[in-house]
Amino acid sequence: MKFGGHVMASILAAACGRSVLAFVPSSSRLVAKQLNSATVKSVSDARFHSVATISNASSTRLFSAVVEKGAAAAAEEEEEDLPTNESDIDLLKLRHTSAHVMAMAVQQTFPEAQTTIGPWIDNGFYYDFYFPETTDEETGEVVPSRKLSDQDLKKVKKAMDKIISKNYPITREEVSREEAKRRIEEIGEPFKLEILDSIKTEPITIYGIGEEWWDLCAGPHVESTGQLPKKAIALQSVAGAYWRGDEKREMLQRIYATAWKDPKQLKAYKKRMEEAKKRDHRVLGKKLDLFSIQEDAGGGLVFWHPKGSTVRRKIEDFWKEEHIEKGYDIVYTPHIANLDLWKTSGHFDFYAEGMFDQMDVENEVYQIKPMNCPFHCLMYKDSIRSYRDLPFRWGELGTVYRYERSGTLHGLMRVRGFTQDDAHIFCLPEQLQSEIVDVLELTKTILTRFGFNKYELMVSTRPEKSVGSDQIWDDATAALVGALDELGWEYGTDEGGGAFYGPKIDLKIKDAIGRTWQCSTVQCDFNLPERFDLEYVSAEGTKERPIMVHRAIFGSLERFFGILIENCAENFHSG
Repeated sequence: MKFGGHVMASILAAACGRSVLAFVPSSSRLVAKQLNSATVKSVSDARFHSVATISNASSTRLFSAVVEKGAAAAAEEEEEDLPTNESDIDLLKLRHTSAHVMAMAVQQTFPEAQTTIGPWIDNGFYYDFYFPETTDEETGEVVPSRKLSDQDLKKVKKAMDKIISKNYPITREEVSREEAKRRIEEIGEPFKLEILDSIKTEPITIYGIGEEWWDLCAGPHVESTGQLPKKAIALQSVAGAYWRGDEKREMLQRIYATAWKDPKQLKAYKKRMEEAKKRDHRVLGKKLDLFSIQEDAGGGLVFWHPKGSTVRRKIEDFWKEEHIEKGYDIVYTPHIANLDLWKTSGHFDFYAEGMFDQMDVENEVYQIKPMNCPFHCLMYKDSIRSYRDLPFRWGELGTVYRYERSGTLHGLMRVRGFTQDDAHIFCLPEQLQSEIVDVLELTKTILTRFGFNKYELMVSTRPEKSVGSDQIWDDATAALVGALDELGWEYGTDEGGGAFYGPKIDLKIKDAIGRTWQCSTVQCDFNLPERFDLEYVSAEGTKERPIMVHRAIFGSLERFFGILIENCAENFHSG
């Protein structure tokens, strides 16, 4: 399949030996190519757990990455060992401290700057600043708020290097809420007053850079600024961001930066970014005529062109066949429902900001769906269920709609309408672990078929605000952990990172140039069965609650297709 001069040798095969379609635009005809079986070998390192070796027919690659020798391959080799915040606490401390040093440098360079928040992110950190209008002391003229330039970033980096060279100690202090408020008012930082109000725990912790600068913070940090590697920190760009994400609030300026433990890691990261730019799915999607975002129709809405639709159809067919083979039933549900459904599910209370406005239909209020799960609950409740019937495994490629602010939209990665590869399992408590094992194995089967065989797994446990008894949480968490242990898969733990309705496993995949992407999730839910009064008749004749498991493998077809495009660059071929 020639797309823009590059050959798409084959699009897809649903199983070993099945034919796949390939476009040849020059002759406008379809040709078929047979896929050979392939064995996916296991690879593992400190963070990424590769699934066990697969030698059966289901291991045939549907898509796999083409990484040409040269820059891309070299980047992959160098970046194999790049650490992450999750795997390296020292790196996380370094990045968090660097954010504080950058904020101090900005305020030294531009005294009118007001600080807001500065968290670490996957590859570095950012910090948001507010630049108010100022008045020239000599002329009395009003000076517009400063707009940071690339030259300004060079000045800030130079100031950061000086702070690092002075080797200021990083200090931690616990103060009362009243004392924290007094100090904030003293330095004239109004945004920090709002941050203080949002902190519900006490005492309040303050981290300082020597006696020169401080910030409200929970840590962690390095011991002194001299521990930061100057040559492994780079300021990247400036972007606009509304305070608290609210377009009615102040526009801030966000400085993005990256930080690593040594210059070699920074060099490897920069190579990754160069390669990522070449693979940008938005550029390749247009070049290969796969999809578009039509602004005349509205932002964040995806139009699948004929070539992209062919790939999508093959992915969907493969997904359905694999699920049916594993005992799932495929279902379809509406795109809208009475608002009362979303009140029953709790989405209207907990997720209203992510939902589009309602519509009136014959004096009733309807809501376009942001989730599929309440529909599956209604279907379960439609009949009397016996313990003999369970588990139910219902899968749906359901298109949902969520309100995302225009500034957050990004190609296929963040959209307003997308199709979840959703499934819900209703099971008995004693079936939970085995069902989770089956989900994880199905996830392995599907993702490895696309060439993704390196995973980062995280178990997220009970958060402070949650529903359900301690016993239910303990049993569900034990089932998740037990499933991973049964498979022999490595994982980390995110204490308190679960959903309010249950613990979960999140899975990130690693692509051809070393980036990680959040895709698959498995979540236990005690909330919806309670809210919808779901029941089954036990062997003793009593009515009991089933456990509901939410799970997705791709996450969404749109986002996964974007990841797939960037993983394969312009070349899709069979393994």
